[in-house]
Amino acid sequence: MNIPEWLRDLGLDEYASAFRDNHIDPQLLLRLTARDLKEIGVASVGHRRKIVDAIGELRKQAVHSEHPAMAPSELGNAPVGAPEPEVERRQLTVMFCDLVGSTRKTCWP
Repeated sequence: MNIPEWLRDLGLDEYASAFRDNHIDPQLLLRLTARDLKEIGVASVGHRRKIVDAIGELRKQAVHSEHPAMAPSELGNAPVGAPEPEVERRQLTVMFCDLVGSTRKTCWP
């Protein structure tokens, strides 16, 4: 796979030198995350998203070429060695309320 050509096909050939300078080869390309792309100089969120989506397509092609007879559901969501998805944090609010005397029975003195 020729990475500069792949980037040109995406319309993002201005990043070819950044990929070259950071020694991104085809095997490493499949493991890149949005954070990695930001570190190597892909400043635009839109460009990072476009590259991450295209990498996802490459992963699917790689899995299909390794196991053409198997359905994607049989292989899991990503090939072995694929990076973990980024963690999503959610805020959770819990309230505990103990009203004074709310558990006291009326028959007690």
